[in-house]
Amino acid sequence: MTLGLRWLCLFLALLGAAALGAEKSGKPNRLAKEKSPYLLQHAYNPVDWYPWGEEAFEKARKEKKLILLSVGYSTCHWCHVMERESFENKDVAAFLNENFVSIKLDREERPDVDQVYMTAYQAMTEQSGGWPLNMFLTPDLKPLTGGTYFPPKDRDGQPGFPTVLKQIHNVWDKNQEQVLKQSVEMHGQMKAYFEKLQSQGGGKLKPSRSVVDQSIPKILAQLDPVWGGLGTGMKFPQVSVFRFLLQSGDPKAIAAVLKTCRHMMDGGIYDQVMGGFHRYAVDREWLVPHFEKMLYDQAQLMELYLDAWQVTGEEKFREVVVGIADYVLRELTHPEGGFYCAQDAQSEGKEGKCFCWTEKELIALLTSEEMKVAREILGVSEKGNFIDQSDPEPLPNQNILSFKKSRKDLSASDKNLVAGIFEKLAVVRGKRVPPAIDDKILASWNGLMIGAMARTGRVLHEPKYLKAARKAHDFIKGKFWDAKSKRLAHRWREGDRDDSAQAQSYLLFLAGTRKLYEASLRKEDLELAIVLAESAVELFYDEKNGGFYQGEKRDDLVLRLKGQFDGAIPVESSIAAREFGILSQITSRNDFSRVSEATIRSYLGLIKESPAGMGEMLMSLCFSLEKPGRLVIAGEKGREELLKAATKTFDPNRITLGNEGPVSEFTSGLKSTEGLATAFYCVGQTCQLPVVEAEELSAMLIRLSEESR
Repeated sequence: MTLGLRWLCLFLALLGAAALGAEKSGKPNRLAKEKSPYLLQHAYNPVDWYPWGEEAFEKARKEKKLILLSVGYSTCHWCHVMERESFENKDVAAFLNENFVSIKLDREERPDVDQVYMTAYQAMTEQSGGWPLNMFLTPDLKPLTGGTYFPPKDRDGQPGFPTVLKQIHNVWDKNQEQVLKQSVEMHGQMKAYFEKLQSQGGGKLKPSRSVVDQSIPKILAQLDPVWGGLGTGMKFPQVSVFRFLLQSGDPKAIAAVLKTCRHMMDGGIYDQVMGGFHRYAVDREWLVPHFEKMLYDQAQLMELYLDAWQVTGEEKFREVVVGIADYVLRELTHPEGGFYCAQDAQSEGKEGKCFCWTEKELIALLTSEEMKVAREILGVSEKGNFIDQSDPEPLPNQNILSFKKSRKDLSASDKNLVAGIFEKLAVVRGKRVPPAIDDKILASWNGLMIGAMARTGRVLHEPKYLKAARKAHDFIKGKFWDAKSKRLAHRWREGDRDDSAQAQSYLLFLAGTRKLYEASLRKEDLELAIVLAESAVELFYDEKNGGFYQGEKRDDLVLRLKGQFDGAIPVESSIAAREFGILSQITSRNDFSRVSEATIRSYLGLIKESPAGMGEMLMSLCFSLEKPGRLVIAGEKGREELLKAATKTFDPNRITLGNEGPVSEFTSGLKSTEGLATAFYCVGQTCQLPVVEAEELSAMLIRLSEESR
């Protein structure tokens, strides 16, 4: 796409690292009154920060100043670096305060706003983007140019942040009329481009099995044949595409995903001592992570490893699921039940300090036999395997623990020694200064974790996880949901909830509510899921073209976008395509099926273009092409035993439901036998003979699964 203002794009940011000393101001700025932990991290910067809102917009319009919009999140490593180098620098702050209106935005609080300017940056620069995102806007919020991380000084031909600020201010100061004219032209081009893109759909493509079959080899061609994962460089756990491949039934795809799962759980990206996954690995081997832990990663990886365990029966996959779940309950759970957003990478100002070990520390803690195992199996050395290149004074000799030797190749003796090492280290880790917790609670990410906890509790027969899912669900219902207006808040922290309606929250909380319903068969959950679906259509659905916008209509959104590719979190349309398809099967409502079908059709072109970025949508497409089985359990006496029996087979498209509440007329007509809970397995309006014994149900589901292969 060709856009105006190419001449400003010389101010692009490239990742790098340099040191610039700065003293913290003792005087708080406006951000001190905010609830976002990210904004509060900047509350004592000398920069005269504003939160995103009308006060800042009015100042920019009145004083005819450009806006610096700086977007990040509290556990963002390079956000910390740029704050230390630039936003705590008094000279940089003085220039900003005199010449710009500076706005700080937590991307997790307003993902719709973040997406507008990240998409603008990507369109202008043809770069992939990242955070911090620093965009320069006109007083009426139109994007001009920007970058991600800016170094504090000019380096190797790259402009430093002070240079960028001065040159952009000079251009604005001398050519306001021309800049405004070009910003209008560029905005018009972007709006036309994205409106066209969002209306194209798949052209002549039709939903078919061939679309799925053609996607699989394209994705497999992008996988690392040695270490698993997408690509051969920096590795992100792209869960949705791995789950799609695992559920595809294709032997090569399944083998590739299982290889990826094994390498991830053996690598440093997995916290071997305390459980949970770090955000991503900076290398091919999953060894060196950026150490932040995000709630959305934990939820999705729980489901991936639960899939892997159900497919293979390998106990280590189950252990990883439990390790993640227990980490979340221990570190990321509010006393009243909601789940926090994230755990930072840094403690005491140092990346990875809480998570790493020097050989000297380990020698003092472990026996000589254990140290031998630590060196030979866990990769410990005197030099270490991690150094923070962005830190002007990095910690030396840091070791990230990982399995140099695969777990499956360990002797029983070595396994016991490794387990003993981890137990000792967990005690020591528990006494270290922990990384900060971003303790805001998002309805969206809680929806992901509620669903993962509910399914984990049901599949592993662990009541504490089901209880945690229910408690978190009650928390979101009680503090986020207004039943009268049918409006769901996006963020809550310390008693304060926002007024932002985000499609991500409605649809992910809908998904979590539906999964909790399938795990417990409470009709109230199904009732809420249906109301959430109806509200999501009203607020976000594109009636003309299909698909879901990320935000509602608002004056502070200069573009209204739909997410394109499934990334760290699946886009709203991908989630909706599956959830509305499932609800249509449960309720027989044609309006739900129409939304699902239109949404899938609108993304067929993107599936063909980049299937590796469409994992969730591909799973939705697969669901829509099948006649999914419905396991209806009528009655209460013996229901729990039947629900347990249903988890012994892996069928990702099977729906479990009761016969009460807003289910279809056909389903409500299925009745229990002589007061005993009774299971009916139905496809369409054809059902197997009803069963009341758990063993009989399990045998039937195993038989049906084998017949379908």
